Amino acid sequence: MSKYCAVNQHRFIYKKEDFKMKRKMFNKVMAASLTAAMTMSLAGCGGNAATTEAPADTTVDQQTTTAETETTESEITVEPEEEGPVALTDADGNVYDLGGMEIIIRDWWSSGEEEEPKNAYEEARQEYRDWVQDTYNFKIKQVAISDWGSTPEDFLNYATTGGDENYVWILRQGAEFVSAMNSGLMYDLATLDCLDFSQDKWKGGVHKLCSKGDSIYGCSPEIPEPRGGLYFNKRLLEEAGINPDDIYKWQESGEWTWDKFEELCQTITADTDNDGVTDRWALVTDDSETKNEAVWSNDAEYIGMENGKYVNKLESDETLQALNWALDMMAKYKYMPEGAEWDYWKTAFPNGDGAFLVGQAYLAANEFKDMEDDFGFVCFPKGPNAKDYRNCYTDNIYAIPACYDADKAWKIAFALNAYTNRVPGYEDYNDRLSGYYDSFRDTESVDLTIARMCENGFTTYHDMIPGLSLGEQFLWGCTIDNPPAQAAEAVRNEWASYLEEANK
Repeated sequence: MSKYCAVNQHRFIYKKEDFKMKRKMFNKVMAASLTAAMTMSLAGCGGNAATTEAPADTTVDQQTTTAETETTESEITVEPEEEGPVALTDADGNVYDLGGMEIIIRDWWSSGEEEEPKNAYEEARQEYRDWVQDTYNFKIKQVAISDWGSTPEDFLNYATTGGDENYVWILRQGAEFVSAMNSGLMYDLATLDCLDFSQDKWKGGVHKLCSKGDSIYGCSPEIPEPRGGLYFNKRLLEEAGINPDDIYKWQESGEWTWDKFEELCQTITADTDNDGVTDRWALVTDDSETKNEAVWSNDAEYIGMENGKYVNKLESDETLQALNWALDMMAKYKYMPEGAEWDYWKTAFPNGDGAFLVGQAYLAANEFKDMEDDFGFVCFPKGPNAKDYRNCYTDNIYAIPACYDADKAWKIAFALNAYTNRVPGYEDYNDRLSGYYDSFRDTESVDLTIARMCENGFTTYHDMIPGLSLGEQFLWGCTIDNPPAQAAEAVRNEWASYLEEANK
């Protein structure tokens, strides 16, 4: 039987000075005496030779009694102490001890320095993470060691040769990850039952993207990142007689559809001075971005997963419908100066050359931060095959090298899981949102769109197929003159060979 098998959960009560939950703070006056009754139950579990086992949930009921004491001035009633977080214990009732293990979450952007908390949530998070590390006796920090370009090769070399470090690697999605996974270089997280992928913290679905059969080779505990949507220039909409706020209302009511979007584009695109030349345009946008968002918005994709196998969805009715619609929209409503580079939109939209831009959420803090006109941001409108707006998640992947033994991998996974749990008292708090308020020009962009994108998302698989290059092999050549069905037929056999290899 594994030493990690039979465990129970022991609830600890902390005084205010031990663990401060900032959202529910209140003044407390300690009485002369305080007694607490605590009962504990233990639960055991059977062994499984194929799996390194982890804690089974059993809670310890706790009762706290208050005492009253008389003073010369007044009678003071002691209020019950707030509950602290749950500490996991082994079969003998001992809190897990990771032996002072020092763990590094290895990425390509973090400084490794702990930043000062800026708000009550960040204070509570810091206190919780301090408690986690003290309780289970480990240290963890996130620091850049590789750079963006070298990370895949660095992981390949490390996982092949091994090392004494205790790493959690953050890797980007792509064919390099699949190659490493197929080569047996990723630890199978499904064998570590300290990880429960049914929990809400894994809702981004990265573990599904990184699954093969019953095995799971990567995950992400982070709230999914909002990605592609539709920017709009409020001044240009108002000049065309459109109330910009109506777009948010349509989004909330479910009326924000392809048809509604085209109605606006028809209204905006015009020859305002009657000289025979269109001088007000609805769209300035990147072709590939627009095609992709159209596909996602019609509940479609290029490569799917069926019965544990990658499948070609490029020629499905929903995907071809979306691509044809996107090409038609750009042909009728897109402003494209003669001789312009593919990324002309980076200056065209801030300059007011078009009312709408299909783009990623991060652009607000970068290319558009100095834009003179106010802008808004909504989800890409729904296609006829979709029931709701969709955000395609492309989050980074957390992985543990397969060169680690079972004991080491379990401890690293246990620490990562505990460290990244939702902060007690802030379980429903989305810490991604705060950073977007400074980037966008209205609160609706964040409260109604960014927040929705963190919930309404899916993962897809075209970036996970070695040899398959969506842009080079299909998107760039899919045009009005080379329509989607024709372009899809041209790559059918080539993609079939890639899928056959990936499915081995």
